[in-house]
Amino acid sequence: MRAGEALLDAFVNANILICMAFVLWIAVRALMCRVGLRHAYGTQLRLLNTVFVVVVCAPVLALGYGMLKGAGVAGQVNVNLSDLVVSYYLNGGFEMKASEFEGLILARDTFILNVLTGAGIVAQAAIFVFLAGFVVGLVRLAYSFHCLRRIVVQSYRWRSIGRMRLHVSDRTLVPFSTRGWRRYYVVIPSHMLAAPDELRVALAHELQHIRQGDLEWEIVLEALKPLFFLNPAYHAWKRQVEALREFNCDSQVLSKGRIDARAYCDTLLSVCQKTLRRDRSFVIAVPKVTLVTADRGSLIRGKRSFLERRILSVLEMRQMAYERLVFAALVVPLVAVVALTTLAIQRPGDWSQDRLMLSTVVNLDRLNEINRLSTFGRIRD
Repeated sequence: MRAGEALLDAFVNANILICMAFVLWIAVRALMCRVGLRHAYGTQLRLLNTVFVVVVCAPVLALGYGMLKGAGVAGQVNVNLSDLVVSYYLNGGFEMKASEFEGLILARDTFILNVLTGAGIVAQAAIFVFLAGFVVGLVRLAYSFHCLRRIVVQSYRWRSIGRMRLHVSDRTLVPFSTRGWRRYYVVIPSHMLAAPDELRVALAHELQHIRQGDLEWEIVLEALKPLFFLNPAYHAWKRQVEALREFNCDSQVLSKGRIDARAYCDTLLSVCQKTLRRDRSFVIAVPKVTLVTADRGSLIRGKRSFLERRILSVLEMRQMAYERLVFAALVVPLVAVVALTTLAIQRPGDWSQDRLMLSTVVNLDRLNEINRLSTFGRIRD
């Protein structure tokens, strides 16, 4: 397999895995809600992040499995989905013309080959859409970094604690945190200096995000967005991570007992009200983690806004017991299913006996069709 073909194949596999993993996650989260683990936000967030790491490491897993098969260690184990479907078809599992079934099985290989060679209008359209979206995504990401850097640079350094820099800004109405190569930055709106309660909440919230490693995950997800912009499951995945990290951060801050729940909710409402007047450059400045985001779209659609869900979560907050045990019990089957799917969706490495049999059946059908047409022509003559 050539380098370009292997790279495109890995990209297709990554998109399939993201879709499958997101569907699996929805099922797991529904199960957690049914058994009373709705408020285990930290466990849910760690599950999401762990599964995402497995998806990213899928090519390494597939390569390792291929090496084991090549060494004869896993020679008798075949979990390839394509080979299993071919075997099921040959055993009479379902009815379909052999040529049509072969075309369906080879559709992915055909599409990858067409994209690599630029053959066909569908492949050319796919190439154009992907390249255009990728370039636009990169430009947007670069401009977002520029806007974020400008806000931080033009702010006033208030305090420094190790690698932490606390800044005060007149250009933003919403507290947020971000990071550079070596330092973390927490930017506070200047008007909060006159509101001690809001300042305490904002600092506690943003520092908790930094402790949880949320900034690093936000950077990774934003950096990958231009690559997976066509995959709706990726955008849904990112929204899930953003929601869970806020729920978890709220829970962790209030669990320390240093901030009153009412003061916390009042700060969220106050900051959200001010975000309705925010400027465009702050909206697109990423990657950052803000105290609160106004999502007016949910209100327009008649659904609960994210802010309302956060406040209800704070009011209904409860401490979860045995979170590590619950995480271990859920992460093992999740990782196992994702790993098994990774191996199942790989392209077959060679021609198995079943595939040779399918090719033989297809060739026999074609010969029969040629003979039938030839006989029909002789009868007419």
